[in-house]
Amino acid sequence: MDNRSIGVFDSGLGGLTAVKEIMRELPKESIVYFGDTGRVPYGSRSRETIIKYSRNDVNFLLKNDVKVIVVACGTVSSVALSQIKEISPVPVIGVVEAASNAAIRATKNNKIGIIGTSGTINSGAYERLIKDKNAEIETFSKACPLFVPLVENGHFDTMVAELVTEEYLASIKENGVDTLILGCTHYPLLKNTIARFMGADVTLIDAGAEVAKELKRVLINGNICTDTAEAGKYSYFVSDNVDGFETLGGIFLEQTICGKVEKIDIEKY
Repeated sequence: MDNRSIGVFDSGLGGLTAVKEIMRELPKESIVYFGDTGRVPYGSRSRETIIKYSRNDVNFLLKNDVKVIVVACGTVSSVALSQIKEISPVPVIGVVEAASNAAIRATKNNKIGIIGTSGTINSGAYERLIKDKNAEIETFSKACPLFVPLVENGHFDTMVAELVTEEYLASIKENGVDTLILGCTHYPLLKNTIARFMGADVTLIDAGAEVAKELKRVLINGNICTDTAEAGKYSYFVSDNVDGFETLGGIFLEQTICGKVEKIDIEKY
């Protein structure tokens, strides 16, 4: 057993959708969350910059003595996961493999759509994993760079969100996919809008929910679950505006986090 916290990081607010699922799956586990709100978005950055930022994020979480690190960022999971694993003395779990495995299980016609940031889609990480596991599956990918700013400005279910969704997903829908990977942890906030456009016959794969299930398996298999009888404790850190994070973060988590968020200088790590 291990009563240390779980470390989770993302480029901003999106990783809180994964945190919400972790809270549901593992209510007794404590969590330290870092959102790099001062350097968001990661999806449009160069590979070198993404790796640099990721190392800062991981080093900060390790300073907080976490027992496992969840990379709740599709871009980092696609571009820098191997580099993170090299520097981390604790297990590291990314969203890409968990979501890919779920999509493979879900598809019936072997046509899977993948949406994510430019960094995620350009990396080809989802496509490679899926093809390695099942060469018969066709994948159809689309970068959706406007989705993150839409979510971070509260446009979850608005006419603007509907117009952007139609623009991005029309070609994927035309290809007849029956499964769509939401390859960025911001995207579940757009799930209703995306589901309406894609139709009831398309299964949406929430990367955050799938990584929470994978985390539970890692904790159980590694015998590092907490043995406390109390509910988990949660700490939140950001690299920029605390107030904005508290307001939107509460919506993401569906609970109040005011007064629980601290700003840090991530460049020190």
